Amino acid sequence: MPQLTDDPERTGTWMTPEEYGASRAALWTGAVVLVTDPDGRILVQSVDYRPDRLLPGGAVDAGESPAAAAAREMREELGVDGHYPRGLAVDWIPADTPGFPPEMRFPGEILHVYDGGTWTPERIRSVRLPDREITGIDFAEPADLPALMDPGDARRALSALRARINGSGPALLEDGRPTNPTDLDRLGVLRTRRTPQHGTWHPGPLPAHLPVRERSGWLFAPDGRVLLLIARATGAAHLPGPAAEPTAGALALGHRYADGGASARTAARLTALTPAVDPAYARLLATPEQVRELSDWGPAGREELASVHAARARLALPAPPRTPPTELPEQGLRW
Repeated sequence: MPQLTDDPERTGTWMTPEEYGASRAALWTGAVVLVTDPDGRILVQSVDYRPDRLLPGGAVDAGESPAAAAAREMREELGVDGHYPRGLAVDWIPADTPGFPPEMRFPGEILHVYDGGTWTPERIRSVRLPDREITGIDFAEPADLPALMDPGDARRALSALRARINGSGPALLEDGRPTNPTDLDRLGVLRTRRTPQHGTWHPGPLPAHLPVRERSGWLFAPDGRVLLLIARATGAAHLPGPAAEPTAGALALGHRYADGGASARTAARLTALTPAVDPAYARLLATPEQVRELSDWGPAGREELASVHAARARLALPAPPRTPPTELPEQGLRW
């Protein structure tokens, strides 16, 4: 900030308060809230004044904090009281963004995205829409957002969702794009629809008579995180095969059963990571919770996660803190 003075005979970098105020950029400020359901789908609103969907939220009023505006908008638009202290992203929206009529004189906007959490069916049923403006709500698969929303809004929502999964604090965005992309951003996770795996979860060994459609493994690193594969072409996330890497202490974790077949899961401790042989996939370490959030496992996902942590304890491995999933080196690792 320059030195301020009212002396007209000033020299150097002095500015009058009026000059300094006129030199500063004026931007709009807004606040929206990202809410998911237990299946990881995002709450979007239909409104009576535009065809595309929106996250709940709106403009920050004069003298109002962004967090207070988020709570007010949720109350006005959905009839839900809440407090949203956790920010997921702060986005700079440029003045030349398409869609704003010239007479609006859009100066650009700073938009805050807050974490509304995961809503239970009971909380979703408590939503009460106003008589006008909001005509409905839906929960959308993350990959469907670009087809439902304005392009910038969709980029922002996906970036905010990845920031929530990363768990390392709010993402700084410019027109919906992270200024410092994480591996989840760089690989474009959640840009394609997740494959639903909604069969019931059965812990323990797989019965011999069941046909097996798929075998995959929860392969634990020494810090308690697990190996996760991301397809570079699609951003799709999935667990590796049980024999994908050298392991020890294999356990029969359980299986999902649906449509006449079983998806079998095992758990084991990684002893090494071999050099990468398939360039189509990135190998990352993630917490079990992050794996679940990147998957569409339905209600049984919570039961499988409980089995995963029980297996981790049996393998005498620590519970990992949430940190951003990190891509592993192509040359491999040895522990």
